[in-house]
Amino acid sequence: MDEQRLKKVSKFLSRHLRHDPGRIGITLDAGGWVDVEVLLAACAAHGFAVDAADLERVVAENDKRRFALREGRIRANQGHTVEVDLGLEPLDPPAVLFHGTTGRFLDAIREEGLKPMARHDVHLSPDRETAIRVGSRRGKPVVLAIDAARMAEQGLRFRRSENGVWLTGHVPAWAIMFPG
Repeated sequence: MDEQRLKKVSKFLSRHLRHDPGRIGITLDAGGWVDVEVLLAACAAHGFAVDAADLERVVAENDKRRFALREGRIRANQGHTVEVDLGLEPLDPPAVLFHGTTGRFLDAIREEGLKPMARHDVHLSPDRETAIRVGSRRGKPVVLAIDAARMAEQGLRFRRSENGVWLTGHVPAWAIMFPG
């Protein structure tokens, strides 16, 4: 599978394992998992043939490690807009986390902080480089530093997904260190 096909399969899986499983006739269990065979059959029935080797390669080689594959089942690691319980336990975060965005959102973020929008959680990066990549998807990136230690002291909870993304329900504006 070439890089373009790998990206196409990853996007297809993201859409259906995170946002719209019913569109291809699959149902995620409470933890977001679906049997690989069920997923492969649904993909084929909807004109997007994928085989088990393709899935394994996408899981192994996706630079964002978006998916987990276990015991014949697959799920997205985070970013769901459909209701799932990823079973992630609260965890003490590092002192500082990062969030990549673009300049056009800064006024709203200064006013309201970071909100999950359509997702269940705000996604935070453990390092500045990852936040730059995330912010670059929508234009020139702006990296915000998050005072995660202070948030945790104030009782706000954090969890970490399997791929290292930190999740929290909301980042108040007081916890955001804006550049410049």
